[in-house]
Amino acid sequence: MAVVTPFLWFDGRAAEAKALYDSVFHPDGAPASDGGPGLSVSLPGCELLLFDGGPHHEFNDAISLFVSVDTQDELDRLWEGLGDGGTPVQCGWLHDRFGVRWQIVPSLLGTLLGDSDRERAGRVHQAMLGMVKLDMAGLQAAYDG
Repeated sequence: MAVVTPFLWFDGRAAEAKALYDSVFHPDGAPASDGGPGLSVSLPGCELLLFDGGPHHEFNDAISLFVSVDTQDELDRLWEGLGDGGTPVQCGWLHDRFGVRWQIVPSLLGTLLGDSDRERAGRVHQAMLGMVKLDMAGLQAAYDG
């Protein structure tokens, strides 16, 4: 069976990125570094390869890492950790300090947006558009009307 693994190109900061991602996704103790020019990071449901390839390529919004969370506490923790030194954008998107794009999204959002009552789903969509970091209570309040 084929395995797809995202490969991220850094300009001399792969080890720093690995340390951040390990600390955010493994706060109780990060996996050991792989060493060498390519590093791997184990994320929930995904392995990332990080490579120091030089200044030839930059990250952009054409690709992002989508993280689905179940609680506001988890969302807040990931948002703060990945956003440290980065740039919050809108609708749950942020750029970390390396320029990698992340979407930190509560699983609740898909449920609310997918509701067959299009008016309720529309209110949730409008609420989401007004948020930077997503707020589950605010999304639910919009849904409840």
